[in-house]
Amino acid sequence: MTGLIIDNISMRFDLPNGSSVQALKNVSLHLQPGELLSVLGPSGCGKTTLLNILAGFLAPTEGKVTLDGKRVNGPGPERGMVFQQGALFEWMSVRKNVDFGPRMKGMAEAERNAITDHLLETVGLQDFKDKAVYELSGGMQQRVALARCLANEPQVVLMDEPLGALDALTREKMQGLVLKLWKETGKTVILITHSVEEALLLGERLLVMAPRPGRIFKEYRLPFADDGVGKDLREVKKSAGFAERREEILSMIWGMEEEIMGRAEGAEA
Repeated sequence: MTGLIIDNISMRFDLPNGSSVQALKNVSLHLQPGELLSVLGPSGCGKTTLLNILAGFLAPTEGKVTLDGKRVNGPGPERGMVFQQGALFEWMSVRKNVDFGPRMKGMAEAERNAITDHLLETVGLQDFKDKAVYELSGGMQQRVALARCLANEPQVVLMDEPLGALDALTREKMQGLVLKLWKETGKTVILITHSVEEALLLGERLLVMAPRPGRIFKEYRLPFADDGVGKDLREVKKSAGFAERREEILSMIWGMEEEIMGRAEGAEA
């Protein structure tokens, strides 16, 4: 079966004192190639744990992940990761960062240069290709991180709060860029975020996860990602449907947070 299949994943962390934390429980999902998924939920609902399992950084205690029928048993080039902080090589130029993966694969210089130039043009950094990463703003560094991820030609792009550290204006511009890259590349994209607005804008499918144990609480299929491609995202946010979904999901997550706080207070008492 094609696509990314999360088959009844559970994740338990055993602690030194003999107790354990059930981070995820019975999570199942099938993503078709080219789908854009955002994952939202209160702290402690296992969002990042799930992403790390998909990346191959963690092995689940139960269940499995397959991509196009092949089991995920560790990191692989078919799955690219973009972190909240770019995790770039700061001593290298922008160009050297982007073409790092193709160089490691032994790709010919002419082919590497063509790929790098195309991606830097796409993310608007062609004029900065010879700059060192430390000379760039946070938003520019995240563009480099996106380009570097795409240079490896992954089937699936995993994004862990990639825009969380940016100021509001830069974040909105980057949201538009993520939508543009999704449509132009046809990649499967999974994005973790704490922002309800961002999850609505950047998810044609949106998962709301509940804690603990982390599980899928509700799934939405939304029009806003398609509506926002190449358009003013502020106009998308003004629509009645967007505002209605935002308030519904905010209320849902606030309810979860209050439940978590109530359990914590009860435990302390």
